[in-house]
Amino acid sequence: MAASFLVPSASPQAQAQTRTPTQQVQEWRDPGNLTELRKAAERSAKELEDATKALEKRRSTIAASEKELRTKLTALQELERRLSVMRQPVSQMAELLYEQPISADGVLPFLAGGADEKTLRAVSDATQIVTVRQQAVEQTSALYKETERLAGEAQELRAGNLLAEAQLSAEVDTLRQRSDKIVKSLTAALVKLGIKVDKVGRAALGCDPLRAATAGDFPNGLIPKTMLCPLQQKGFSLRADATIAFVSLNEAYRKRFGKPICVTDAYRNLAEQQSIYYRRPGFAAVPGRSNHGLGLAVDLCGGVERAGSAEFVWMEKNSKRYGWFHPSWAYSSPFEPWHWEYDPKLGSLL
Repeated sequence: MAASFLVPSASPQAQAQTRTPTQQVQEWRDPGNLTELRKAAERSAKELEDATKALEKRRSTIAASEKELRTKLTALQELERRLSVMRQPVSQMAELLYEQPISADGVLPFLAGGADEKTLRAVSDATQIVTVRQQAVEQTSALYKETERLAGEAQELRAGNLLAEAQLSAEVDTLRQRSDKIVKSLTAALVKLGIKVDKVGRAALGCDPLRAATAGDFPNGLIPKTMLCPLQQKGFSLRADATIAFVSLNEAYRKRFGKPICVTDAYRNLAEQQSIYYRRPGFAAVPGRSNHGLGLAVDLCGGVERAGSAEFVWMEKNSKRYGWFHPSWAYSSPFEPWHWEYDPKLGSLL
């Protein structure tokens, strides 16, 4: 799912008068189309997450339906047992009548009012048999109808559950494939712009922008290397979203100055932060509190480290387009023109 950016049809001057600052940021295209790919990956991941949650919710519903289904099947078994019990007395009565039939000699005296005790008992038994049989037929008919209804509901539940899960699973698989495809396109673009790959040719897994939030789950300075994405500048790395934005910034900088941004530091692990803190007191954050330890800060050189230089002024004017900025504290306490940070919220406006 590729992101689309507006193409102005009127003059740039007329467009600028009608566009809001947010729209101007969104319509700006970065080198290598990395921002579009990153945003597409994030949207695709959100869709995948929502679909996965829907699937889990559906599976929970299916579990409840299966429980209801088992209840219905148990009810079916009980009905079959009751039907079997009800058939027995009717059968026994019919057998008894067969063994002690009411003969013609017994019927005539009964009609004439002179039947003996044996005849009366036989007639009473026959009446009872007819009554019981009629009740059994009615109850059996009702039970059969209930049995058919339960069987139909059970079958409908099972079929509906299987179909719903299959549809949702297919949707999740499709979204996952699309998400993977977008991430592959993004990492391929990064590789084309100079991000190194491993020996078997796979782009660094840490460059997956969907891992950025996961990297934030680790303590400051203890992010695993596999969760970091290397910069074009050899030996340095950042969190995936910060690297993607920095690569775009670097390409724009290269276009302006004919050279890449000079980097002296990026992600620092806890041990490195402790070393710098003790070697340069007052010029490094307390270990465990530095944005370098979050993979969200770089220290720059090549002119940017000199306030007022063309490189520094260009960075001040253009870096926010890429989610990077020079923090206010770095202007005075202490003064660090070389220190720049990435803000994921600022980057989300791109």
